[in-house]
Amino acid sequence: MKSEHKLFKGKTLAILSGGGDTPAINSSIESVRNRASMLGYKVYGIRNGWKGLLGEGDIVDLTHQPYDGWYGGTALRSSRTNPFPSKKNPENRVPQILENLKRYKIDVLVTIGGDDTNGAAKRLYETEGIPVIGFPKTIDNDLRTQTMHNFKGENIEAVLCPGFPSAAQAIAEFTGKLKTTAESHSRIMVLEVMGRDAGWLTGSALFGGADMALVPEFEMTKERKDFFFESVKETYMRSPKKMLIIPVSEGVRWYDEKSGKVDVVYASSEVDEYGHPRFGGISGIIASEISQKLGIDARAQITGYYARSGNCNNYDRRLTTTLADKVVDLLLREEYGQMPTISKIVPHQELEEFNTSSVDMGAIGNKPLSMQYYDVNKFRFTEAYHDFLGNVLDKKYYQDFDYDFPIVLPKK
Repeated sequence: MKSEHKLFKGKTLAILSGGGDTPAINSSIESVRNRASMLGYKVYGIRNGWKGLLGEGDIVDLTHQPYDGWYGGTALRSSRTNPFPSKKNPENRVPQILENLKRYKIDVLVTIGGDDTNGAAKRLYETEGIPVIGFPKTIDNDLRTQTMHNFKGENIEAVLCPGFPSAAQAIAEFTGKLKTTAESHSRIMVLEVMGRDAGWLTGSALFGGADMALVPEFEMTKERKDFFFESVKETYMRSPKKMLIIPVSEGVRWYDEKSGKVDVVYASSEVDEYGHPRFGGISGIIASEISQKLGIDARAQITGYYARSGNCNNYDRRLTTTLADKVVDLLLREEYGQMPTISKIVPHQELEEFNTSSVDMGAIGNKPLSMQYYDVNKFRFTEAYHDFLGNVLDKKYYQDFDYDFPIVLPKK
């Protein structure tokens, strides 16, 4: 018998985005909105993350509205608001959130974010029974999505989150441009890349012509620092153009000779409502020590927010629509407290719903770089990582100046 109404007609689904922005959030919002609308939901947007459910609420109607999913960032805007009490804000704001969900008649909540945003959503689901579905988002690519990468017959646990493909392309392009100035001055360039606890994004500089790299997963003790400097000098001297680009994660733990301790470099002592301080400046310290210890001209370059910025790329666009297809499946089965994920690392054309799964939002946590992807003794990303990234970035983002000029000797 033909149904006169869509399955969820009369129901309301709301979307929010929390934490740091990425180039793929608007694409995620649009993709979820479109599919929820087809199911019959009225779709609301909650502005400024969890903050938009405090006080009187800050809600907009996304139903039947134009939406540019290619445009980077989030039109709903974002914040690092924590609904639950924290050291920075001891107030329990859950009652305000519950009141606004009731006032605006929101039946299902889709939270686009990382471990913090989706962790708070999962907690609301468990303690208050709020129907939530998480949607992954991070340029650090460090959520435990349980995505498998098959490399030469070995299954490696990897990660694939919306936002990372676009950010990885940005870092590869940035590195490729930096390569020309490093060559021109025979310099070592230390390139600082976002990555608090994991080096997934740092590795993307490979596709821009970088060679050695440092990641947060392995502390740079005094002994490892000495070995690192030896390796840097050897690699630089072997370089035909006497240049080297070394990408380093902002969260690299570095031995400080004055304090005798291994620690990160803080850009600020302030923390957000989830207890995270702001990192920054490790590249300057490493470049300075290279110059002092090796006598080689070294400069620091911080990529900063560049990786977060700009439009959504093609891979991210298809990734978000594929995961939104899985959201439909979760909505139809009313399987809340879950986050859609990609089951295995695949190239662009194989991003389809049959290659998706879902994980419990309480189990996403943080996933460091897999051991198979980094050679700790050579300070280099491995062939396995190159294969992983090759599914996401299908080309290199740099050129070589291949000419070699004959040397002129003075006539006797």
